Parts: sequence; C-alpha cells; structure tokens
Amino acid sequence: MTTPALQVRGATKRFGAVLALESVDIEVHHGEVLAVLGDNGAGKSTLIKCISGVHRLDSGEIAVDGQTVNITSPAVARGHGIETVYQDLALFDNLDPSANFYAGREDAGPRWLPVPLRSLRRRAMAEATSEVLQRLQVTLPDASAVVGLMSGGQRQVIAVARAAAFATNVVILDEPTAALGLRESRQVLDLILRLRSEGCAVIVISHAMDHVMEIADRAVVMRRGRVVGEEVPRPDNRSRLVSLIVGGED
Repeated sequence: MTTPALQVRGATKRFGAVLALESVDIEVHHGEVLAVLGDNGAGKSTLIKCISGVHRLDSGEIAVDGQTVNITSPAVARGHGIETVYQDLALFDNLDPSANFYAGREDAGPRWLPVPLRSLRRRAMAEATSEVLQRLQVTLPDASAVVGLMSGGQRQVIAVARAAAFATNVVILDEPTAALGLRESRQVLDLILRLRSEGCAVIVISHAMDHVMEIADRAVVMRRGRVVGEEVPRPDNRSRLVSLIVGGED
C-alpha cells in the first residue's frame, strides 16, 4: 500500500457536552476520490473543519504523506497542501478569476523591497491563472469578468480550480454540486475526475448519491460523529450505503 496523502486517526472533538467526533479514522490516497456521506449532524462538516484548521481536535492526529502534523489554523493546513472549498465558495464577487485565485497570496515584487512598497504582478498572476484553467480544461466565456456576473457552475469551477492550483496534497469539497443544474454539475464532476487523474487526493462531502456513484473510489459513512461503514460505491450496494446513512443497519 502507498502512503496515504492524508490520514486521520482517532479524531475526537467536543463542543461543550456535544460529542461531534468520536474516534474517527479515515484516509485518502493520491489519485483517489473519497466520499464522506452522512445525514445532517453526522459530523462531516466538523471533520473537514478539523482537517482544514478551522477547529482543533481534542484528541487524535492527522498525518500528511505519512508525517504527523499539528494543524492549528487554516493557514497551517494550506501550508501542508490542504485546500478546502466550502459551500459558500469564499469568492469575491467584485474581482475577476485571477484576483480571486491570488486573494491573500498575491504575487508582488520586487522581493527586495519592503512589502508595502511592492507592486502587484497582475500580468503574471493572470497568466498563471490561465495556465491552471487550461490544464484543468476549464472554459470561461470571459476570463476577465468579475465572478459576481458568472453562473453558479462557473463560480464553482473557479473555486475548485483555485484549490487545485495551490493544493499539493488534498482538495476537500463540501457539497460541490449543491444547487447546480445538470449541465453545471457535469462541469464540476468532470473537473473532480481530472483532479483525480492528475494524482490529487480529493475528499468530497455530498448528499447526491448519483454523483458519488460516478466519481468516488470509496465512500465512508458517518453517523452521530462516528464512522459506521465503508464501501466502494456501486449501484448494487447503493441500498447498503443508504441504510448506513439512515441507521437501518443498527
């Protein structure tokens, strides 16, 4: 077995008297799509927020490429090559794709000047953004338009492409096709499959079982803060996955 891109062992998290995560173990490998399934309140969002540095685990550990890491903030998670796309996408509607790609990590120079005196390298950032979009086969009607004028699917692929541009280990996607139409969902699913083909490890949280069946190599099911099962998602075990989600296996 190859070393997992990301491994979570014994993850436990409490919020007061509420046990949100209880001894959760998951792992995802490079070139693999892992689906995390579960009903509302199962602990999925808490898990990815602990991985991405929004919350800190009370106990347990996280390993990246076999090395245990201490993720204390989103910046630390990004430093370990973990990028997360939440449902709100965190895009600036008044900026174009290039400015959104580099928001918070702008390319400015010359480097020998103090930071306040540096100038933004807008052309270099625009060219780098264009290269990423071309590599991921993302086509936008107008790459210079502000994202607030774009469709939901276009905004989603920009957010996913931005994560892919800076992730060296794992991309985490929270409900990436929620509220999208068929054509826009297809664009996002194709992008996820391209990330996998490039060797990226992808974790997807989704309630869309048809999409999970299409893109996921494995699916883990959470309920009440615990992992209650793992399956390779196929049409013949769909009912098994649904039973695990709703608790029909108890």
